[in-house]
Amino acid sequence: MPLTPLVMQFGVGTDIRGGDYTKAAKRAVDNAIRRNSVAVADAFGQPREAMQIKVAIGVAEPDQVDIAAVASVFPYGDVEVELQRGGLDILHDTRAEKTVMANATVTVFLDLPTPSA
Repeated sequence: MPLTPLVMQFGVGTDIRGGDYTKAAKRAVDNAIRRNSVAVADAFGQPREAMQIKVAIGVAEPDQVDIAAVASVFPYGDVEVELQRGGLDILHDTRAEKTVMANATVTVFLDLPTPSA
């Protein structure tokens, strides 16, 4: 059976003063999934653990993101996290801190039977 995309959500997260890309990425994922339930498996009579969750994170320094920490935001499902260059770094003129912004896309798939014609 093919994987069928059922839900796609978008989110933005920031770390205002710490410059922590992982914190910003986790907040972006949280922003994407907390506005509604991604437990679509229930509607199709499947266990929530059957969900295949693909996450794309965009930050200015992708190598600074802890992938396992981002995946840990999800309470169930098989999570795959992809990092790419994106987001935004805001450097401050008057202090050594920077604000980092992350963008996230969360797509939920289920292995569903193909409808017969």
